[in-house]
Amino acid sequence: MREPIGDDDGQPLTRREAREASTPGDEPVPLTPPVDEPVVPPRPPLPVSPDFASDPAAAMREQLRQARGDFETHVNQAREHLDQANERIKARTGRDLILAILVGLAFGVVLLGSLLFFKELFVPIALGLATLGVFEFTRALRTAGRRIDIVPQVGAGAVLVLAGYFAPAWLTWVTLIFAIAFVIVWRLVVQMVTKDGRTYGDVLVDAVVGGFVQIYVPFLTALALMLLRQEGGQWWVLAFIAVAVASDTGAYAAGVAIGKHPMAPRISPKKTWEGFGGAVVAAAAAGVLLALYLLEIPWWAGLIVGLAILLSATLGDLGESMIKRDIGIKDMSSWLPGHGGLLDRLDSILPSTVPALILYFLLSPWAVLV
Repeated sequence: MREPIGDDDGQPLTRREAREASTPGDEPVPLTPPVDEPVVPPRPPLPVSPDFASDPAAAMREQLRQARGDFETHVNQAREHLDQANERIKARTGRDLILAILVGLAFGVVLLGSLLFFKELFVPIALGLATLGVFEFTRALRTAGRRIDIVPQVGAGAVLVLAGYFAPAWLTWVTLIFAIAFVIVWRLVVQMVTKDGRTYGDVLVDAVVGGFVQIYVPFLTALALMLLRQEGGQWWVLAFIAVAVASDTGAYAAGVAIGKHPMAPRISPKKTWEGFGGAVVAAAAAGVLLALYLLEIPWWAGLIVGLAILLSATLGDLGESMIKRDIGIKDMSSWLPGHGGLLDRLDSILPSTVPALILYFLLSPWAVLV
């Protein structure tokens, strides 16, 4: 039995004395079991914020970064809204609005550049458009089973277009008769050589349609060049094209916004009376403004120009829609993104050359046909 620890006098030791007197082998008994303390990783140092007060360049860079981020956010939101609106319009009209606008602007820049600065540049542009139009129209007719010869159509059409600018007016009419006769005789000769068993009625229709191609594209283009070569004729060409474009734009905008009542459902189901009303307003406004600031004629004369071009543009649009419905196609081609074919954009401009040329001589007393 272990004896209690004490001093020599028999007095008990104090707690401190007992600890000091304990041997190294005597380990204190822990009152509670040891608990493993969790290992806490050292805290990373906090980022040191730049002192913008002492570094103005850093403050400017930070502001530019924030401004750029805000700008990119706004641009992305605007792009999303525009894409959604474009998809809604495309679902309703079948046209890609953004591509249509870009293509239209490109054509507008080319036409303005040629008519404003050097009107002779419009001649090769018109020749190129007419040639492509004849080629496009001929291919569309051939897909419908019509026998139309491309090479003679393009050749005769090019001669007819150039006659509109370089030949006297009477010779242009003679060239038209020659072009129609040439393509008809070519078709009849080719038909006699091939002997493919086509009926007399089909051959006659092929010949008549071939002659119509020369009237619809090259001859109407020649009338535009005939107007171009007159004194101040470039302004009238620019004016009637601008009115036709304004009419189409007004009809498109009003039709998409409030169009509900079809104008000619059997010919063109997407054309509405509301769209026609928008075309009337746009064409009249464009005619008056162009008369006052470009053509130098009275405002009422500009109103006549606007309404006359509106009528011819609308009839041309509906006429081409009838042709496409008879052929069984939606667009003449797919050359122009957002527009369809070339003639799908020229359908309202080509027929407008007739009233534009007539009104030039009626409203310009000094004009003499050259």
